[in-house]
Amino acid sequence: MKATVYVTIKQNVLDPQGAAVQGALHSLGFTEVGKVRIGKYMELELDAKDRAEAAARVKAMCEKLLANPVVEDYRFELEG
Repeated sequence: MKATVYVTIKQNVLDPQGAAVQGALHSLGFTEVGKVRIGKYMELELDAKDRAEAAARVKAMCEKLLANPVVEDYRFELEG
């Protein structure tokens, strides 16, 4: 089974990396770009018995390592 995990900074948390990218895009002439938020994308191959077990394991991974729940949100999708 494949899990795709998306981690993003919470909306109420400042994103200095996103602001830097926005500034760089503006300096390159892409002035139509508004707010930029930076996140992480991960693909995990899982050996799980069923979808429920896979979802529980990926949730645990996100909460323990892949995302910082204080400042980040996460979501994931399962395939297979």
